[in-house]
Amino acid sequence: MSIDDPTPIPSPMAGVAPGPDLTPAGPQRIFLVVVDETEEMTVALHYAARRARSTGGRVALLHCIEPGDFQHWAAVEDLMRQERREEAEQLLQRLARDVVDICGSPPAIYLREGDTRDELLALIAEEPSISILVLAAGTDTAGPGPLITHIVGKMSGTLRIPITIVPGSLNDLQLDAIT
Repeated sequence: MSIDDPTPIPSPMAGVAPGPDLTPAGPQRIFLVVVDETEEMTVALHYAARRARSTGGRVALLHCIEPGDFQHWAAVEDLMRQERREEAEQLLQRLARDVVDICGSPPAIYLREGDTRDELLALIAEEPSISILVLAAGTDTAGPGPLITHIVGKMSGTLRIPITIVPGSLNDLQLDAIT
């Protein structure tokens, strides 16, 4: 075959359907961030928003309201639960604005009551659109954090999605460089 030969060369990918993330009109990548009040969570959020921006994806935020310990009087427990829910909604609204500022689109928001580990695993199982879990490692000497320790140590082999663990010490310039 010469250079001038117009015979098309078959593509090595001929007949292979592209995966869901490779099709231009396919589903968006959904980057799930577990929202809490740790410093490193902000790093995970900013990383996920930058990745969503650069890949045409979307961010999802999960916040879990842990069950209260005060169960002696139902009315008091209900009031405490309502206060925790209002605080969680305010936190999620603030973080949603940050996501919009970074990637230009609003996040999906999941607010659940229960143990964070259990609710995270349930959400991943229920929502097939979630494609990547983004967590940030703690920066102190105690280790990466209880959620990362649990997920990576005991559950990573059973999850249907990859986990991205971002060093919690990264700043915005460093995040820009890697996203």
